[in-house]
Amino acid sequence: MRILAAMSGGVDSAVAAARAVEAGHEVVGVHLALSRAGETLRTGSRGCCTIEDAMDARRAADRLGIPFYVWDFSERFRDDVIDDFINEYQAGRTPNPCMRCNEKIKFAALLERALELGFDAVCTGHYATLVSTDEGLELHRASDNAKDQSYVLGVLTAEQLAHTYFPLGSTPSKALVRAEAAERGLSVAQKPDSHDICFIPDGDTRGWLAEKVGTATGEIVDRSGAVVGSHEGAHGYTVGQRRGLHLGVPAPDGKPRFVLEVRPVSNTVVVGPKEALAIAEISGERFSWAGAAPTESEFSCHVQIRAHAEPEPAVAFVSDAGVRVVPERPLNGVAPGQTAVLYVGTRVLGQFTIDTTVSAVPVGA
Repeated sequence: MRILAAMSGGVDSAVAAARAVEAGHEVVGVHLALSRAGETLRTGSRGCCTIEDAMDARRAADRLGIPFYVWDFSERFRDDVIDDFINEYQAGRTPNPCMRCNEKIKFAALLERALELGFDAVCTGHYATLVSTDEGLELHRASDNAKDQSYVLGVLTAEQLAHTYFPLGSTPSKALVRAEAAERGLSVAQKPDSHDICFIPDGDTRGWLAEKVGTATGEIVDRSGAVVGSHEGAHGYTVGQRRGLHLGVPAPDGKPRFVLEVRPVSNTVVVGPKEALAIAEISGERFSWAGAAPTESEFSCHVQIRAHAEPEPAVAFVSDAGVRVVPERPLNGVAPGQTAVLYVGTRVLGQFTIDTTVSAVPVGA
């Protein structure tokens, strides 16, 4: 096959490209330039898609003896990921930029260009596996549960799965990938993994949003509507947040309070006790299936609401209006805008963006 290897500059994508070469495929490496800030440099494990990463990717490609290019996707990334991130926070929702990047950039914009240029598939260093069945390809968890990235790939469609290649999915551990990189003479063998939001490398999401959309003083209220504090912009808060509230009125029981709801129209943040974060039901209108769609409108599954959250047993209900999921036990701190990924066993069945939640604790309780 003709393979386009997406090379981020990290060890995973470098080893994935190496395995594609070793498997006999015709491989071309490409690094995606997602930022216009050309002077940006990486700091330890913070940030990604920087000049340093591009240079690391080029060195890996040279070591593998494959052609290498840098493609400027910064405008598309700004429109589909960064602007979406800002808009979602302004709407009182909690977006997942990594999910949007996979959906809109790596497996849409990049894959589209790859197919136009005659490539058969895009290869990445994601930890996930593809299983071929009579009904087509299925997306499954990786062998290494600690590194499994199937959650952030839940947005992929059957057509996209048909043109993807995940060489690392069956690798038992990340340590083996690093050891393999060292054996192959790849300079990124011990490079730290990136974390945090790539376009907010210092991790200060609230400060970054304040720079982009400004500040606006508003009220922090409890569930009865009583004012207990103030803030400089509801967009700087997310459901489940505890730190940084700076409340002027303590809770009657003296216990910490958490953000329960963000109301952007009134620029209000609602806080309450931890137990009020329990959610009995979630639903969403925007959904997709990673392969064959379920044949039943009601079925048992597991639902995962964060990349590193434990999957919870649940029952899903599917209709033309969307997907509704009722977990066996309440979920904790779910925010509209998050992505719920549905699993049956190790298989990723599909995903939906959470629009509404139903509290397991009545307001008066």
